[in-house]
Amino acid sequence: MPVLANPWRSALIGILLFSAFFAGCSRDSNVRTLKLSHALATNHPVHKALVLMAEKTLENSDSTLIIEIYPNEQLGNEKESIEKLQFGAIAMTKVSSSVLESFADDYKVYALPYLFRDYGHRWRVLNGEIGQKILASGEHLMLKGLMYYDAGSRSFYSTAAPILSPADLSGLKIRTQQSPMAIKLINALGGSATPISWGELYTSLQQGVVDGAENNPPSLYTSNHYEVCKFYSLDEHTSVPDVILINTDIWNSLSPRHQAVLRQAAAASVEYQRQLWLDFEAESMTKMEAAGLKVYNPDKGPFQERARSLWQEFEGTVIGDLAQKIQTVE
Repeated sequence: MPVLANPWRSALIGILLFSAFFAGCSRDSNVRTLKLSHALATNHPVHKALVLMAEKTLENSDSTLIIEIYPNEQLGNEKESIEKLQFGAIAMTKVSSSVLESFADDYKVYALPYLFRDYGHRWRVLNGEIGQKILASGEHLMLKGLMYYDAGSRSFYSTAAPILSPADLSGLKIRTQQSPMAIKLINALGGSATPISWGELYTSLQQGVVDGAENNPPSLYTSNHYEVCKFYSLDEHTSVPDVILINTDIWNSLSPRHQAVLRQAAAASVEYQRQLWLDFEAESMTKMEAAGLKVYNPDKGPFQERARSLWQEFEGTVIGDLAQKIQTVE
């Protein structure tokens, strides 16, 4: 005699299958892993913010989207990471916009000296129409910009004496990023620009390959360059942001849900990073001064005057037009 099905059991199975179908439609069944490379130390605010982004991505994707972070140039310096990103060898990276200049021209505008009036103006530009347009400018090169991170303002640090005016740069070899604009700026100010990889800079300063460099306080602190360079002059010549990039094809291959999760996680990490940055910037200065770093606040006027030639060089160009639009942002 055949066994008759329990109608209540059949109804329950039907409900479970119906629920499972819609659950499957709302979440991703395939686990994706994205490799992210950056050049900074694990105690840096940028790394901590990227860790938060990875944690939120994992949590909000129900563990179906994983970000693996490789700090300290483990997968190459910033330029190498961008090149690997273009070919899909890695999925994401965090780089300075200065390094992006060699790939997407619009990023050059951020390297113009004294571009932003103040902290608030900088973020209104970055989060506004101009900043978002620049983020999108590398998409055809597989370099899709997701978000900006705060990288503070860059100032000179040196081994032998403080740099209090452009005249003090004369005859000095100053390390720069692998950025045409950074090279132009240092040369315009009177120094001799010397591009060197971030990972090689400590030894280069120690051995006298270069006489100084320029960067923000957290990077000066976490790199331990203050052990070699005892003079820090806060001329704050540029405020070049960091950029989180993802390979365009990899982004397009993500499901709409994964894209939304990643965007939300990146946005949360930006807010976290900005506060971490401000706190760590103050902490870094306190600790470096306690260790013997001498900090100076030179008159910025002579630096601004000397750097004016760089602005004039771009008058009538796309970069010059972008700079003028930035000046009009309230």
